[in-house]
Amino acid sequence: MISKVRAAMTGLVGSKSTKQSIKPDVCQQDKEPPKTEIPSPRVPCRPGFLSLTPEELQASEDHTSRIILSPKNPGELHWGTGYAEVVNAGKSLHNEDQACCEYITVEMRDGKSNDCLKEFPESGQSIIQKQESLDQVDDEIGFSYWGLFDGHAGCGCAMFAAKLLHFHICDQLRDLVSILRQSVATPAPLCLVHDTTENAAGTPKEKKTQPPLDTELRFHLEKQVFPESLVIGALENAFREMDKQIETERTTHKIDGGCCALVAVHLMGKIYVANAGDSRAIIIRQGKPIPMSQEFTPETERQRVQFLGFLKPELLGNEFTCLEFPRRIQQKELKKRMLYRDHTMTGWAYKTIVEDDMKFPLIYGEGKKARVMATIGVTRGLGDHDLKVYNSNIYIKPFLSCAPGVRVYDLSEYDHDANDVMVMGTDGLWDVIKDEEVADIVQRVFASHDNDDQSNRYSLVAKELVLRTRGVLKENSWRLASGSQASVDDISVFVIPLAEGHRSL
Repeated sequence: MISKVRAAMTGLVGSKSTKQSIKPDVCQQDKEPPKTEIPSPRVPCRPGFLSLTPEELQASEDHTSRIILSPKNPGELHWGTGYAEVVNAGKSLHNEDQACCEYITVEMRDGKSNDCLKEFPESGQSIIQKQESLDQVDDEIGFSYWGLFDGHAGCGCAMFAAKLLHFHICDQLRDLVSILRQSVATPAPLCLVHDTTENAAGTPKEKKTQPPLDTELRFHLEKQVFPESLVIGALENAFREMDKQIETERTTHKIDGGCCALVAVHLMGKIYVANAGDSRAIIIRQGKPIPMSQEFTPETERQRVQFLGFLKPELLGNEFTCLEFPRRIQQKELKKRMLYRDHTMTGWAYKTIVEDDMKFPLIYGEGKKARVMATIGVTRGLGDHDLKVYNSNIYIKPFLSCAPGVRVYDLSEYDHDANDVMVMGTDGLWDVIKDEEVADIVQRVFASHDNDDQSNRYSLVAKELVLRTRGVLKENSWRLASGSQASVDDISVFVIPLAEGHRSL
């Protein structure tokens, strides 16, 4: 895997991108991440599939014009996915969002030599045909991958994760290839069993993982685990390994800040959406939105964060209280009974205020202004290993989790047409628009371009969503058509046609 990861990181060096390759990435057998020889990334750096010239790259960073970017050849992304992005209105110097769209093949950890390392013939064979030929290899499986990474406090973490997270997912899936090729109703084996034989050199060599044990051989109290749960576990472990690599190499590669990560994986007929942060994915089927992710913020994870502060008060640095109050307590309110709630409560109650309650609340504010330790507005993501409370030595990372929430959508359970899509967006999109409004915009664009090339329709939807939420500049302020405040954050959007998933089943 080292060579592939190094090759991936090479793309971070230059500011000029190259066209997305139709050859799939291959997860090879080396697992150890690179330690040296990887140049530090330069910013600005945009996704390679945008194929920007240096002049276009410079123009994309203009916070006053906020040019909307999308791939120059609609349909060149996997499944004909649509994509669009725009820089913030001055919130940060660079666009701190990153994106990735790939098709990855997974070789068994003890499998045969990988036929997919060979170049595909350039005989006009479509991406879908190439994908099908890959899926037919016994020792391999393939998955489609989309990722959005919303950086904060710098671009480094988002760029690093965008280049490497899919390789960590690939590595986690390598033990599962033979299991995932079994029937979805077949429970996974309790233990991975490997037979060993001797190779030509006389040293032990592992064979393929054995298929699951027959049902009658199982203990009657053994919990059955099915392939879907294994994929969810693989995604969860991949996020953790990615976060560990960022921690280990943050100094060497100048990985600054942190990022929220929203990932979609299509594998064996199902879409797995893994989210760590406040980005969002929804499926629009027959014009109706279906949530596919949960946002992790100080408000939605208040009880988890407070419970950690309760269990480990030393993490609070004698500066914070793990209790929540409706507002800051004043000195004159000591010994009065005031509203509060702790990690065990969803409602509110009254307590007598003591001196310790005068400390700053671990979670303070509401809505988009809620913060952990008055510093950060998300509670899950990657990176942030050096983040501290302002003017103190109190680290915030212990309260931040890299574990994603994972939701699964089975494509085979529904008939999807060309108007059914999944929309993935960073919080810059969702800050000013509701799921139902997105669904309405999607349907209106499709109705206006019903006879257009299919791939172009998805690109038009992505651009329209970015345009609507970016708004227009009026008197030094970005405004929506309604006159309300538009999004001033970076905005990145994928529009993924679900009908393409049926063709790969």
